[in-house]
Amino acid sequence: MDCRHFAGKTLTTIANKITQTNKCAVKGWASTRRSFSELHQDSCVGFLPTRRSSTASFSQVSDISVTSPAVSSSSLSQRLRSLVSDYRQLSKFRLSLLVVSTAAGGYVLGSGEVVDWTGMAWTSLGTLGAAACANTLNQVYEAKPDSLMKRTMKRPLPSGRISRPHALAFAAAAGTAGVWVLATKANALTAGLGLCNIGLYAAVYTPLKAVSVANTWVGAVVGAVPPLMGWAAAAGDLTPGAAALAGVLYWWQMPHFLALAWMCREDYAAGGYRMLSLLDASGRRTAACALRNCAYLMPLGILAVCLGVTTDAFAYENAIISGGMAATAAAFYQSPSTRAARVLFRASLLHLPLLMGAMILHRVPNCRLEAAQLAERLRERFAAPRARPGASPHRQPASGGPRPVPLPAPPNGRG
Repeated sequence: MDCRHFAGKTLTTIANKITQTNKCAVKGWASTRRSFSELHQDSCVGFLPTRRSSTASFSQVSDISVTSPAVSSSSLSQRLRSLVSDYRQLSKFRLSLLVVSTAAGGYVLGSGEVVDWTGMAWTSLGTLGAAACANTLNQVYEAKPDSLMKRTMKRPLPSGRISRPHALAFAAAAGTAGVWVLATKANALTAGLGLCNIGLYAAVYTPLKAVSVANTWVGAVVGAVPPLMGWAAAAGDLTPGAAALAGVLYWWQMPHFLALAWMCREDYAAGGYRMLSLLDASGRRTAACALRNCAYLMPLGILAVCLGVTTDAFAYENAIISGGMAATAAAFYQSPSTRAARVLFRASLLHLPLLMGAMILHRVPNCRLEAAQLAERLRERFAAPRARPGASPHRQPASGGPRPVPLPAPPNGRG
């Protein structure tokens, strides 16, 4: 009994131990499964952002690789637009177009019965190149003063957008191309006038602005040359009729620039320039000079008629058009002010196209008269007496003077 009781008790103890061991194993497995599950979830949570990040990175790299040519093309296009804008400012493009228009006007007035429009286009292109060269050289020389003036401090050179060598290279290219076009498509006289005008503007007028008030008068000479270039390109030489056209441009510029100098006198003082407006506190001297030069425009209409450039109608139209600008100059003289100067300046901008248009409208085809032929024409027009209606064609001598001797009758042919 004792042996059986001991064996049964022993088996019961072993069974209880096995049961406890199984329960622990089951609990351990469940804990292990939970641990693996949590680890898997944690790993997924941990890896998913990494996978998304790598995907995003790959997408970004792909976008960069795809859009890089477009970005580069856009940047290049923007740079080219900026460069073209800088070149326009270096050449003072609007001022250069005004110069070209006067050269084209001179070409038409210097032409004969038929205007060679192709030749005029080539002359205009060459003049544009020469003007762009002169204006660029002007800005290269005045880069420092321009940086001190509100009106000019944002130009390419003072702002640093264009370097000095770059600007000089542009000036050389524009000037060379312009003079070459004038020499090959027009003639040597036109090219020589263009080259000399570049030198006059860049080497004389520009440095003179910081030295003497006479720079305004020299600048007016520069502005009077382009119409002579157009005339020379059309006619092949400079006949006396070209003087009327040059005179119009010369005396037009004086009130135009004097009004501008008065409006911008503070800027010119900051840049260290010598202008009449800076020596004239009241403005009366500046206005008086502008008024005088407006008056000088009045007889140019008669001169153009006398030189055979226009018909008689232009003399009257010139008196009206120039008289209108003179009235604004008189108002400026009577009450010198920035507002009055601005009115004169705007009147000058209107005056030039009106006057040039009138000259072209009433032009007389250029007959290329020499000075002697022109003098003979003027004598015939003004010096020869005009016979009154019904009067004898022969003038009777004064009393006491010699009387004409009657001539014998011609023979009648009989023996």
